[in-house]
Amino acid sequence: MPICSIFFFFFLSLSIIFFIFSLYFMILSKMMILELILLNMNSMSLEMVVLLDWMSLVFMSFVLFISSMVIFYSEDYMLDELNLNRFILLVVMFVLSMMFLIISPNLISILLGWDGLGLVSYCLVIFYQNVKSFNAGMLTALTNRIGDVMLLMSISWMLNFGSWNFIYYLDFYKDDFSMVLISYMVILAAMTKSAQIPFSSWLPAAMAAPTPVSSLVHSSTLVTAGVYLLIRFNFSFSSEMMYFLLFFSSLTMFMSGMGANFEFDLKKIIALSTLSQLGLMMSILALGNYLLAFFHLLIHALFKALLFMCAGNIIHNMGNNQDIRYMGGLIYHMPLTCSFFTICNLSLCGLPFLSGFYSKDLIVEVMSMHYLNLFIYMVFYISIGLTVCYSFRLTYYTLSGDMNYLSLNCLNDFSFKMLKGMGGLISFVVFSGSMMSWLMFPIPYFICLPLIFKMMTLFMILIGVFIGYEFSKFNIFYMNKSLNYYSMSLFSSLMWNMPILSTFGANLYPLKLGESYLKNFDQGWYEYYGSKHLSWNFIYLSKFMQFLSLNHLKVYFILLLVWLFFLLLNI
Repeated sequence: MPICSIFFFFFLSLSIIFFIFSLYFMILSKMMILELILLNMNSMSLEMVVLLDWMSLVFMSFVLFISSMVIFYSEDYMLDELNLNRFILLVVMFVLSMMFLIISPNLISILLGWDGLGLVSYCLVIFYQNVKSFNAGMLTALTNRIGDVMLLMSISWMLNFGSWNFIYYLDFYKDDFSMVLISYMVILAAMTKSAQIPFSSWLPAAMAAPTPVSSLVHSSTLVTAGVYLLIRFNFSFSSEMMYFLLFFSSLTMFMSGMGANFEFDLKKIIALSTLSQLGLMMSILALGNYLLAFFHLLIHALFKALLFMCAGNIIHNMGNNQDIRYMGGLIYHMPLTCSFFTICNLSLCGLPFLSGFYSKDLIVEVMSMHYLNLFIYMVFYISIGLTVCYSFRLTYYTLSGDMNYLSLNCLNDFSFKMLKGMGGLISFVVFSGSMMSWLMFPIPYFICLPLIFKMMTLFMILIGVFIGYEFSKFNIFYMNKSLNYYSMSLFSSLMWNMPILSTFGANLYPLKLGESYLKNFDQGWYEYYGSKHLSWNFIYLSKFMQFLSLNHLKVYFILLLVWLFFLLLNI
């Protein structure tokens, strides 16, 4: 039995078990903390603490379900890969790191999962070994190190409390200086892992990984780790921290929506869409509603995983091409994949009665009921419009539109394994929204809004559809007014110059300083008056001594004459 099938059945069965347990814990409002003593020596005991409540169980169930489908899908997608077993084992290590993070109420064991995610994600991003992948891997690893350092510092600060089990202190020490500091550090750690501004540039760069990995990373594992940590810590946040988080997360949501409208790489568009949704989760969490953030996290995980799987199938059948300008008319070649792709896109847009609508609409309506300024209100609604805009632009470019360059050479939907893996997710993409909303919110929200506010989401969706469709029909020729704003569109497509700032901006000046030190000191004056000058002097002296030793008789008589000359001078 191949390794893919073993892990597929193992993860799927575990997922079903965890989901049943989560229902049991949810209905009875149970919570279980297990302390497993690993080592007992004299007065020291080393223990592993495990937190089991409905939240951790349902999240583990979703992660395992998505990863089982991804592993099943990978068997065909990575068919030509020589090291398939190594790839599957890396994915399994990735999922296990996420499990560690989910069940830990303890900062030390969270760090194990957190660093495990960072390390394995680096190995997966550089899986296709080329310069671009190596650069992307380094950017991913180094940006995430900032968050790791913050977590390490918060662990050292928790020595003030006598234990690293943060779950006991969240309410109790809420206004304590140490807890405030720890909370700020945790927010910064979560911002690096979930790629909020100014740490956003690593997320599109991580697209260098194989598509099944992107599907797993961008749905339920790496990028959601930060949001999940904040959901656990949310009780300790003061209003200042909430405003700080709200500002950066809403900016991230807006920036990534803008960037996706100017992007042509299929995987990067979906990556920027993930970034936009992460901003949405963070911002509703910053408004004080952690349950809604968790709800959207679960629903988003399902449709984003399937969206990446569809993109992977399209790339696979287009001869590994990712540029959407070369695609078009794929609906004729790959009808099933395109149907899945469209359903996921509509769910992402928040089309009524698909799963994304239940979480997204609720978030926006709860935000509308808050007492907030116009900036946040506008950013929320514009971001919704931008989401629909880039989704319809993507749909037009790939599925309908003209038969472009590569579509004529496109292979058909021939891989049944990949289609089965995608088919396992599609029913959840359609029905999970209503199902999870009934389970998580047994007491319905009462939202009282004027009709215009209530219809605002639908209105923004329709505007987004129109603008996205019009955008995709653009032809470039000399009369285009948009060419007057070329630098502006370049600025938006480059995510507000963030990749440049986080690569050259962080290391250009230190490298230039190092170069000037090397040229002016190490290979300059120090070299001349230091090592080189000494070696020249030694060579010159040794040559002179050699000259003396080789011409001893002549030199002896000359020295004798010199000595006599000095002697006569003294007389």
